[in-house]
Amino acid sequence: MSVNGNSSMKSRGRNLGLISSIFAIILGLLVGFFILLYSNPSQAIGGFKTILTGALTDGSKGIGMVLYYATPIICTGLSIGFAFKTGLFNIGATGQFTVGAFAAVVVGITATELGNAHWMVALFASVIAGALWALIPGLLKAYANINEVIAGIMTNYIGMYLVNWSVKDSNALFNMLENRSKPVAPTAIIPKAGLNQIFKGSYVNAGIIIAIIAAIIIYIILDKTTFGYELKAVGFNRDASKYAGINEKKSIIWSMVISGALAGLGGGLLYLAGSGKYIEVVDELAAEGFDGISVALLGLSHPIGILLAAIFIAYIKQGGFYLQLFEYSKEIIDIIIAVIIYFSAFSMIVRNIITNRERKRRVDRSVGSAQIPTPINEPSVYGSKTEEEIREASKKDIQREDDLRNDSEHDDMSFKDEGTVKEGSEERTLSEDIQEGTLKEDSEEGILKEDSKESTLNEVNKGNNNVDNKGNNNVDSKEINNVDSNKNNNVDSNEDEKVDKMKGGNK
Repeated sequence: MSVNGNSSMKSRGRNLGLISSIFAIILGLLVGFFILLYSNPSQAIGGFKTILTGALTDGSKGIGMVLYYATPIICTGLSIGFAFKTGLFNIGATGQFTVGAFAAVVVGITATELGNAHWMVALFASVIAGALWALIPGLLKAYANINEVIAGIMTNYIGMYLVNWSVKDSNALFNMLENRSKPVAPTAIIPKAGLNQIFKGSYVNAGIIIAIIAAIIIYIILDKTTFGYELKAVGFNRDASKYAGINEKKSIIWSMVISGALAGLGGGLLYLAGSGKYIEVVDELAAEGFDGISVALLGLSHPIGILLAAIFIAYIKQGGFYLQLFEYSKEIIDIIIAVIIYFSAFSMIVRNIITNRERKRRVDRSVGSAQIPTPINEPSVYGSKTEEEIREASKKDIQREDDLRNDSEHDDMSFKDEGTVKEGSEERTLSEDIQEGTLKEDSEEGILKEDSKESTLNEVNKGNNNVDNKGNNNVDSKEINNVDSNKNNNVDSNEDEKVDKMKGGNK
């Protein structure tokens, strides 16, 4: 598939995700309206308008309160969304949020000598505490393959009871009269950064800016860095990532640690806001962690989507406080949020089905187009509207290709025949040259042998003359005849060897 095809599929997927989220919000609001209509028909329209516009009732103060409520759930939403992107479900964000809040409160109450850096150190302590608490399910997942959901649920309750016991057991932290933690030092409160002048009367502070910066950082890590790519690759396919050389255990641990750090940051931002928020010693899990699940699902686990989803949920929650004026319970907002999340999950399923069908249709279309050959010189035939003409044109193209293939095979055979004739003539020429060379060698050997024969006869004659000159009269004519016969036999044998060699060369 081409790069343009991949980019178009990604953009189409983002558009489907945005449409599915909007669709889920509309359906959730409609369900909420029907609940209001069923509970108190006379006040249903007024109550529904309050949900939509209640956050704007107090003007800038209402908007500031929306940002204040959005700050912690932006962090918990980023925590769960980051884990989603890396193939994990950090349901333990609630426990990490609680442990991070406890660390921030401990530093905020006890470390008063830090001065202006007090709030920063307390906030940093919340981040470290959340990360360390998330390290437990991360290690269990990486090395023991224990499901992070089970480990996260366990750490939620362990964290809650551990924090309650720690607060109640410490005289420096526990307010016995109100069964909650003591307030943090003024130096540990997050500065307003001028937002109190814009949104007068609200609790909004620089925490919302920190949360937005965290969302931008997470976006850069996930989409713009090799580290984020490795984390997502392990989430998609752990075995394939290991085969590609990625340390999957290290990636799982880092995913959980970063996710826990974000949840702990949310706890620190809430309890250091100076809004009168304290750690209540009750056996109840923090709602902000579970709201993060809603935010992550509605925002499709994208950092920017999570930011917008958190502001929306904080907006309708702020409007829900005014429902009591119309004799409705504010828990109706929780029902509306639950319905929105339900439809968000359902729309994600529908979106995946639609995406898979489009991908399958695209593959079938490409396979079908590959079965019909492209015409060589007949574009007008394939432009016709009937399938019969397309089929006939394809048959002509196939016949033309067969003819071209047969012609090429015929040319190859003729070329091979010519080569065979040339090779045969070359072999005959080579054999003739070999025979001529053999004859030349034999003739030279014959000349050498005749010369050796003549020299032998001369030596014999010289010997005979010497015998006669010395007066060796005892030499008999028979001996001379024997020498002559031996000489003749040697010559005849040499001639026979010459004939045999010539015959062997001709063969």
